[in-house]
Amino acid sequence: MKRMRLFVLLLAAVMVLVSLRQARLSRNVEVRERLSEYGLFAGNPAEQKPAEGVLPYQLNTPLFSDYAEKLRFVRLPAGETVPYNADSVLAFPVGTVLVKTFYYPNDFRNPARGRRLLETRLLIHQEKGWKAYPYVWNDEQTDAVLEVAGEQKAVKWVDGRGKERQLTYTVPNLNQCKGCHVSGKMLLPLGLSVKQLNGPMNYADGEENQLTRWSRLKWLQKLPDMREVPKLAVWNDPKSGSVAERARAWLDINCAHCHNPNGPARTSGLDLSLRQTDPTLLGINKTPVAAGRGSGGHQFDILPGNPDKSILVYRLQSTDPGVMMPELGRKLVHEESIELIREWISQLKP
Repeated sequence: MKRMRLFVLLLAAVMVLVSLRQARLSRNVEVRERLSEYGLFAGNPAEQKPAEGVLPYQLNTPLFSDYAEKLRFVRLPAGETVPYNADSVLAFPVGTVLVKTFYYPNDFRNPARGRRLLETRLLIHQEKGWKAYPYVWNDEQTDAVLEVAGEQKAVKWVDGRGKERQLTYTVPNLNQCKGCHVSGKMLLPLGLSVKQLNGPMNYADGEENQLTRWSRLKWLQKLPDMREVPKLAVWNDPKSGSVAERARAWLDINCAHCHNPNGPARTSGLDLSLRQTDPTLLGINKTPVAAGRGSGGHQFDILPGNPDKSILVYRLQSTDPGVMMPELGRKLVHEESIELIREWISQLKP
């Protein structure tokens, strides 16, 4: 009798474990051929109005992508939350979908002149890890289709200074996505950290701090007093921080996903992450591990007081594929950020 009772208890335990496993597997998001099939947007997908359960978000200092503008959204599985973490990228549950739509306004001076959507990248947290899927918008701007091999699109726009610009925009393939998103052996989101989200967002019902809203909606666990929450400077807003703070913020998001102790560029010995405080590891008076064409004949990654003799500036302002940094995600020079980096290096004491 006791054996039978024990058997029944063991069988019940196994059934519970199986049920839990099935429930976890059910959180996997089915990959669709068309963007519209995910139900991420209400009405016309091109209007990019988030559906119920989808939140827009923005970063204090975003990644530069050849001047493309971006619309960002996140959808959590029903009932799931994200634990507060002040030090690194937030740990999103399985079933999370991160959405990033790249577009160019026809005229950066006048949004009323419309825009052209180019691609929407989905980063989906599946049971076996994060998976990236690029969706390319059709010419009719009615929907986007999955293109695992990537694609190229010719695009024209008028920039904020009234200058006509044009570019062959590259939609990355799945392997190219891994070039930036892989940390160690895992594919991870970029930028979605507390310090990046600690800022205002204009929602449909008004402006609110993003972390405050996430906490109020019970998306974010255990948000401390906002005075204790770190905040990344906005690279192009002098009110948000000093020149050094804003320059370091730009380097952190644009360079540190590779240039960190665990990143693809770790052999360079250069760590451009915001948490790095060692001047040499940051590149100040540091000689490159491997000199060559990428050094431009300069001796130091960063030469205090002299941006013109700093390898960092030389590579950031290059468009030569064998020289430029970052290696992926850009074809143009981010002129405004170069001005900021140059000002920061000029202020460094020799």
